[in-house]
Parts: sequence; C-alpha cells; structure tokens
Amino acid sequence: MIPEIGHFALILALILSAVQGIVPLVGAATGSRPLMAVARPSAIATAIFATVAFVSLGYSFYISDFTVLNVVSNSNTLLPWFYKLAATWGSHEGSILFWAVTLAWWGAAVSVCARRLPAEMISRVTAVLGWVGFGLWLFMLLTSNPYLRIFPAPTEGADLNPLLQDPGMVFHPPLLYLGYVGFAVPFAFSIAALISGRLDAAWARWMRPWTTAAWIFLTLGISLGTYWSYYELGWGGWWFWDPVENSSFMPWLTGTALMHSLAVTEKRGCFRIWTVLLAILTFSLSLLGTFLVRSGVLTSVHAFATDPERGLFILAFLIVVIGLSFLLFAWRAPTVGMGGNFAMVSRESMLLVNNVLLVVAMGAVLLGTLYPLFLDALGAGKISVGPPYFEAVFGPLMVPLIFLIGLGPLTRWKDEDPKGLLKRCTWCLVAAIIAGCAVPILMGEFGHWAMIGMAVAFFVIFAAIESIRHSVRNVKGGVMTKLASLPRAFWGMHLAHVGVAVFIIGVTLVKGYQAERDVRMYPGEVVTVQDYTFTFVGTEDAEGPNYSAVRGEFKLAINGKEVATLHPEKRSYYSSNRMPMTEAAIYHGWGGDAYVSLGTPIGEGGWIVRAYSKPFVCWIWYGTILMSLGGLWAALDRRYRFNRKRRNSKEK
Repeated sequence: MIPEIGHFALILALILSAVQGIVPLVGAATGSRPLMAVARPSAIATAIFATVAFVSLGYSFYISDFTVLNVVSNSNTLLPWFYKLAATWGSHEGSILFWAVTLAWWGAAVSVCARRLPAEMISRVTAVLGWVGFGLWLFMLLTSNPYLRIFPAPTEGADLNPLLQDPGMVFHPPLLYLGYVGFAVPFAFSIAALISGRLDAAWARWMRPWTTAAWIFLTLGISLGTYWSYYELGWGGWWFWDPVENSSFMPWLTGTALMHSLAVTEKRGCFRIWTVLLAILTFSLSLLGTFLVRSGVLTSVHAFATDPERGLFILAFLIVVIGLSFLLFAWRAPTVGMGGNFAMVSRESMLLVNNVLLVVAMGAVLLGTLYPLFLDALGAGKISVGPPYFEAVFGPLMVPLIFLIGLGPLTRWKDEDPKGLLKRCTWCLVAAIIAGCAVPILMGEFGHWAMIGMAVAFFVIFAAIESIRHSVRNVKGGVMTKLASLPRAFWGMHLAHVGVAVFIIGVTLVKGYQAERDVRMYPGEVVTVQDYTFTFVGTEDAEGPNYSAVRGEFKLAINGKEVATLHPEKRSYYSSNRMPMTEAAIYHGWGGDAYVSLGTPIGEGGWIVRAYSKPFVCWIWYGTILMSLGGLWAALDRRYRFNRKRRNSKEK
C-alpha cells in the first residue's frame, strides 16, 4: 500500500498546487483577504503531501519493494541503505519528484518565514510557485510516475549506476536541487513585483536573503560535484565542461550577478529592471538544465532520461514558463523607473560591468553547450565543443571580472574620486604584481597565465585588507572594537571574495603545474612525480557489500620521507554488467595532492598505473567553502532582523 499512498499524495499535491496558484492570485487581484489567506495553508499542505510522496518512494527503496518498477530498475537487495536513499533521486522519476518536493519546501518556507510581508505580495509569490509546482506534478503523473507497479515482481533488482554509489552522491544532488530550485523564489518575487508594479528597496530586501540562500546551496552542490568527479572518475580532473555540468554552472553565473544587482537595488534603488531580468534568466537557466538532463538530448554520467515524450513535455513547460515571464517583463518593464543616478566611476558602475561580464560568460558557456545540439537537430552533423573552446573564451573574461571583485569594494557609492581610488589601491596593485611574479618563479617555471591568475587573486586579497582598513579608519577604540563595528554583510562580502581568490589560486596552480605519469608497474617498482615517490607493493582481492575488488597498495614518500600508504581499487559490482570501476587513492596536503589509480592488469602482478601530482588542488574546494560561508554570514546581517523586529513592534 505504501506506493499507492505515495501516488495518492502526489495527486493531492497536484490539486493543492492548483489551489495555491489560483485562489491567492485572485485574492490579490480583487483585494479579498480571505482568498489571500489561502496562500500560506495551501503552500504548507502542498509541502506536507509532497514530503509524504517522497518518503513513500524512499521507503519502497529501503525495503526493496520490487513490485515498483522504479525500485527494480535502480536498486537491489545488496545495495547499502544509504545508497538506496541516493537511488531515490538517482533515477529520472525520483529526481523529478525530488525537484518538485524541493520546490514545495521552498514555497512552505517562504509562506512561514515571510509572515510580515504585505498580503498581496506573499499571495502573488506563493501563487507563482504554485503554478510552477503544478506543471511539475502534472509532468510526473502524465509521463514520469515513480510508483508504477510491475507484475509479476522479480526476486532481484538491477542496480544503481556504480558511479553514483559514492558518499558524495548522497549529498551532492540534494544540495544542487536546493540551489537549482531555490532560484524559483527570487523568480516568484520578481514576477509578483512586475504584476504589482512595486520594485523598490523593500522588495529587494525581501528577495535578497532567499537569493543568497539558493546561491549558497548551488555553490556547495557544484563544489561537491567537482570533488566527486575528481576522486571518483579516476582521471584526476575536477571540471570537464560536460554539458550537464554547464547546466548547473550557468544559473550559478547569473545567480551571482543577481545577488550583486540586488545589493545595488536595495542600497541605491538602481538596477531594478536588470534585477528582475536576472531573476527570470537565472530560473529559466535552471529549467533549461532540467530539460537538458531529462530530455535524452545529452549523453552524460549525470543525465537521467532518454524518453523523447518526457523531453517534449519539459520543453513545452519550459517554453510556457519562460515565454510568459518574458512577455510580462516586456509589458511591465517600461513602467518601472530607472532609479538613482551614478557617476562613471562609482561602485554601481563596477557592479554593472561585473554583472555584464558574468552574463557574457554565461552566454559563452550556453553557446558552447547548445550549439552542437542545434547542429545535430538540423542534421548538419555532429561536433564536439570541449575544454579548449571554453578555456579560450571563459578565461579572458574572468581576468577583468576578478580584478573588479577587488576594486569594487574600494569604490564609493554614487560618485568616486578617481585619484582617491587610485591612491587607495596602488599598494594593492604593486603587491599583487610582485606576488604574481614571485609565485610562478617559486614553483620552478614562469608562465604568463600563471602570473596573471596569481596577480588578480592576490589583488582581491590585498584589496579586501585595504577595504577593511579604510572602513574602520574613523572608528574609535581598539582593533577588535573597530573590526566588530563592521556589519555582517561587509564581512560576508569580503569572506566570499577572498574565497574566490583562494579558488583562483588553486585553479591557476593545478592547471599550470600539475604532472602525471602513466606507467607499467610491477610489485617493487617505483615511479616519481615531482616531489612524490610511489612504490608499488602489490595487489590483493577485497570484498565490499555489493562488489568485489582488486585493491592496490602503494607506499607514498615526499622528498624521500614515507608519509602514507595508498589503496586504489578496481571494483566489479555483482548486479552490474558495466565495466570495472576505478576508485582512486588520494593523499591530501595543504600544498597539493598525490593521486594514484589502477588502469588495466598486464600480467605477472603488473598494472598500468596512473600517478599524479596536483599542486594546491584542494584550494579549489577551500575557496568554495569560504564563498559559501561568506554568503551565509552576509544573509545573517542584523538589518534583516532589525526590519523584522521593527515590523513586529509596529503591529503590536
């Protein structure tokens, strides 16, 4: 009965999302408070039944209910329970269910946490989320029912893709979905604002924490996905410009632009139209990613579906949502004022150029992702657009963008004296150039791109220090008193910017100075890669819960001193007919990683071995963690709590 309960809950979620989409919207249009009051309970009820539907599917996976086709296709009795949990969203049907459930959770969170917003605004926001949810629930019921039964039931199921049988896959998709889907909230706020005609600082303040929260989740999700690629695929790479990777990266780029645009709208009342456009564009890219992953047009380890019927439904849904949104934007945008004026040299100008570069970078990624698909659809042949294109186009766009990340906070709002700005940032520029030249020399090989990457990264760090010094120059008291006087949003901004700099340092050094060796090794043989020495001891058979493996043993020494024993594996899963899977072994250090993986056996105990030296590669993920912490700290700024308390006191 559990699958039937889940199916019934799914139908109720569809009905409730329709109520959520219609009744509050009518109430806001007519000024009827009883109708607007339906928004909150309908959103919460939708989230409750959506959760029941998801838990029902998860329980079916947990008990290995092989009367459910979805369970049979993606799980078996040997699968550990935590991978059964991951299998719940590892299939197409389960992933789209989790998409809809996440949207329902966001809708309920908005309805509960935004109690002090005007009733008309929250009604429209909730209604927009309801309509998006209605399309997803309808899609599941018509083409992607996760509860379909199969009779007679087999005694054993297939298997979850072995690539997805990894702890990272238990956390990566939920984080990615929370970010992906979370941008539906700023989208809903923007559509509601276009309908009402109210695009002011208060609207930006309401919208900003939700945008930041979605951005944090998406940042963590992408970061965890890159780390999974790094240690799981056995190639030593962390980003391959895979089309499905790009589909999550594109809304991250425009979402970053949206956060900065909201800061200007809240502070100065500028960029209102630009903010709305970015909110619509970011959520549109999230929907586009959903189409790419689930339409069957892409072949990828990340892709879910190959059914054209599903792809057509998602494409139609995409066209309706995006088309209506941009029609509303085109209709209402001319009625919105331009906001405050600002000089050519000002923080607003810096942020505007920053946003334009982010959108252009997104366009470059979008072109490289979709162009091969268009050619294939038109019968003009198949082409592959890979890393050379993306790196050649994306890299040069990032250099001025990173430079502006450091320069922007040093610039005053509205109008800045160019001479004063130059005076404040001169030492930052000089120190950054010196550091940019010194690091490649210390690494043993001078490269122009390495110098540029290090220089712009250090400029961001030095500019953050100068910005802090300049901000506390007139504050009385000791050092700690001065630093404590700065708001959380200020610290969050600089923490995130320093995170970007740390990320750039990691990318620059690993791209410029990594080394690898592909060698034939027999027990007792040694291979040296830069400062790392790998001694191959041999292999042994090993057993896992649902796989057998050949486990290698390597002694790792750094500059002649043994520091670790590494155990890469070659796994064969019992329920899978796929080729053996590679599990790399990695030694992590602050200054870089030693990475080794087994290739193919060559007889007499010998193996093809791939060994890498990855200088400062972990700084990539240290940087993303700092970015996320910076976003979190900024979202906790006291002015949001102050506004909430002030509204509460007014109502009392």
